[in-house]
Amino acid sequence: MNEQNSKDRDVDLMKRLKNGDQSAMQVLYARHYQRIYRFILRQIKDETMAEDIVNEVFLDCWRSAGKFEGRSSVTTWLTAISYNKSISYLRKRREAQMGDGQAEAMVDDADSPQIELMKGDKGDQLRYAISKLSETHAAVIDLAYYHEMSINEIAEVLDVPANTIKTRLFHARKNLHEILCDAGVDRGWP
Repeated sequence: MNEQNSKDRDVDLMKRLKNGDQSAMQVLYARHYQRIYRFILRQIKDETMAEDIVNEVFLDCWRSAGKFEGRSSVTTWLTAISYNKSISYLRKRREAQMGDGQAEAMVDDADSPQIELMKGDKGDQLRYAISKLSETHAAVIDLAYYHEMSINEIAEVLDVPANTIKTRLFHARKNLHEILCDAGVDRGWP
């Protein structure tokens, strides 16, 4: 199925959802679950919570189907919901950890980040480097390269101007390059 047919099919599913068609929800879920789950998991790095958030995303989709206006693709709309829910979860988790003094008392006996980079393959090195980026930079890298979204689609998901996305993408790439260089990984990957 080509991309336009896929988008048209999604729009049709959303119209059916507006009318309460449960089978349309099942099809939409099956079509987008994997992509949304992976996106959320890369943001929050917790498989169990990623599952919960995916379910919340599709529940919101069901409840808000009437609000979908078709100004963006269904994929972009679902990704925007996913991003907002992920950020909300991360904020709540960060607030809960701030009051928890146990983290400072724990001893970290894991390898240093540089040793971990040397041990892993290049994909692991890249994922590690992305995890060291700020939330906003990691999100634009994820959306641009893993989800192959355009600048305008990313701008819709993150609800910021396209020029802001261009700037964030520039700085994200620059920071990613610096992290990889600091870890001894050069651009000449095979």
